[in-house]
Amino acid sequence: MREKMSSSNNVMNYGWETTTGPNSCNYITPKILAILKSLSVQRIVDIGSGNGALCGSLKKDGFDVVGIEIDKDGFNVSTKTYQNIHFYNLGVESNPNEVLLNEDGFDAAVSTEVIEHLYSPHNLPIFAKALLKENGYLIVSTPYHGYFKNLAISLLNKWDSHHLALWHGGHIKFWSKKSLSTLLKENGFETIAFYGVGRLPYLWKSMILVAVKR
Repeated sequence: MREKMSSSNNVMNYGWETTTGPNSCNYITPKILAILKSLSVQRIVDIGSGNGALCGSLKKDGFDVVGIEIDKDGFNVSTKTYQNIHFYNLGVESNPNEVLLNEDGFDAAVSTEVIEHLYSPHNLPIFAKALLKENGYLIVSTPYHGYFKNLAISLLNKWDSHHLALWHGGHIKFWSKKSLSTLLKENGFETIAFYGVGRLPYLWKSMILVAVKR
C-alpha cells in the first residue's frame, strides 16, 4: 500500500487498491461473526471498515451492516464492490450525527485492527457510543501484547520488525487487555469478554474485547 501524509503528520490515505482483505481477516473475521451471532444482534456498524471486506462477510451472513471509513480509496473500493451496503467517508473524529441523520441506532459496533493506528484512541469508543443503542455492544480487535508474547519477541530480537517503525501510518499504540479495558471503561463501556485469536494461547496475534455501553 502507499501512504499519503498531510503537513500535520496525520495519514490521509493508506492506499487501499484491491478488494482483498488483510491477512488478519483470516483469523479475526470468523471470531467476530461468532461473537455477533452469540449476542443475537442485527444492526452492525463497522468503524474503520477499510476496503469493506468485513462488511461484505457480515452482509453475507445476514447482518444489516453499515461501514465507516476515513480513507478515501478504501471508501471508493467499498462502495464500488459492495453496492448493497451503505458506507460513510468519515473518521472517529467526525460528528456521529452525520451517520445518525440517515441511520437508526446500532445494536453493535465492530472495529478491527484500527485502534492501534489512532493518535487519539479515545475518539473511537466515544464515536461508537454515540451510534449505539442503549446497552449496545462494542467489539474491538487489536494486536495482542502480554508478558509471554513480549518475552518471546525480546528473546528472538524481533522488536524492530514487530513495531514496524518505518511504516508511515503504522501501529503507534500497543495495547494489553488491561490498558484497552481501561480505555473503554473511561469512555462509557464495560468489558464483558476477552478472546485471543491467531497462533498459540498467550502468543496470540490479536485480541478481541467485547464491551457493553453503560
